[in-house]
Amino acid sequence: MAKIAAIGIALVAVTGGIVGWHFVAATGSAGAAVEPKASPAVPITAGRAQARNVPVYIRGLGTVQANYTVTVRTRVDGQIMQVFFKEGQEVKVGDRLLQIDPRPFQAALEMAQANKQKDEAQLQGAQLDLERYAKLVAPGYQTRQAYDDEKATVGQLEGAVKADQAQIDAAQLNLDYADVRSPIDGRTGARLVDPGNFVQAAQATSLVTITQLKPIFVRFTAPQDAFDTIRESQAKGPLTVLAYASDDKTLLSTGELTLINNQIDTGTGTIQLKGTFQNQDERLWPGEFVNVRLITSVRRDAVTVPAQTLMQGPDGYYAYVIKPGATVERRDVEVSAIQDGLAVVSKGLSQDEQVVVDGQYRLTNGVKVRAATAPQSD
Repeated sequence: MAKIAAIGIALVAVTGGIVGWHFVAATGSAGAAVEPKASPAVPITAGRAQARNVPVYIRGLGTVQANYTVTVRTRVDGQIMQVFFKEGQEVKVGDRLLQIDPRPFQAALEMAQANKQKDEAQLQGAQLDLERYAKLVAPGYQTRQAYDDEKATVGQLEGAVKADQAQIDAAQLNLDYADVRSPIDGRTGARLVDPGNFVQAAQATSLVTITQLKPIFVRFTAPQDAFDTIRESQAKGPLTVLAYASDDKTLLSTGELTLINNQIDTGTGTIQLKGTFQNQDERLWPGEFVNVRLITSVRRDAVTVPAQTLMQGPDGYYAYVIKPGATVERRDVEVSAIQDGLAVVSKGLSQDEQVVVDGQYRLTNGVKVRAATAPQSD
């Protein structure tokens, strides 16, 4: 047994020596230290600080309203014979819309004209008699009473002729009213009465509504604190009003501020404003809600970066600036505004400095980075 134990101890010693030799061969020397690996570069998205003109604006919520909306009604009684417009059609001032049966009004006009002809003939005869009476009064062949009576007859007939002319004018007006025409330029709405129906002026029956779309205006409000800024800016020149869709990204139309209301609403603490838009493409529609931006000034050559570039710490905003050698430096910045995905930096960054746009959460001062370039916004 002792002999077997001695053989086992010898085998363990030999095996340990072989393993040790292989370890020394692999490491170069038994006492050499293992060198630490360098930290990998942090992947980030890089961008540049850009100088651009940035508008300063006041936001508001507005409602699109038509400059003119007219509800067309009949001014005479009668049956609708014809309709000359299509629903939703563009019409001009004076375009025919509907025809009310004109025959009664035509007959009344002709009767008034006939009465005038009769009275004019009687007037002409009375005037001739008056001239003859005037010649006979002086020599005593006609009495003064007869002359005065004839003069009165002439006056009555002159008044009758004037009344006949008034009847003609009224009949002509009713005949014109039977031909219903558009009072404004605009777009027709739904037809409210079908042909064949009898309409009466006393019932104020609506036939169609016409709305002017070009130009059009947007009524909106701004906080009363912005009143002085708006007035001072408007004194320097016309102010631009931008109308955006409900997503606040799609620009619908560009107009001009045309009204600052003459009083502030004490209930809401707001001032009512109105912007006028030419609306040639008709992208604004009456009754539509829009997001409004009133541009009061423009920051010229302002340094801007994408808004996600900035981080916020206990002392304010900061950003990581990429230095030569692909390392980063944390830098405190002052921000004037953040709007439309851009941050306007008033202090801390210079134009064309390279910054970290994405991937900042893994960074500290001096860390090496591996940058991919972010697309630059317009």
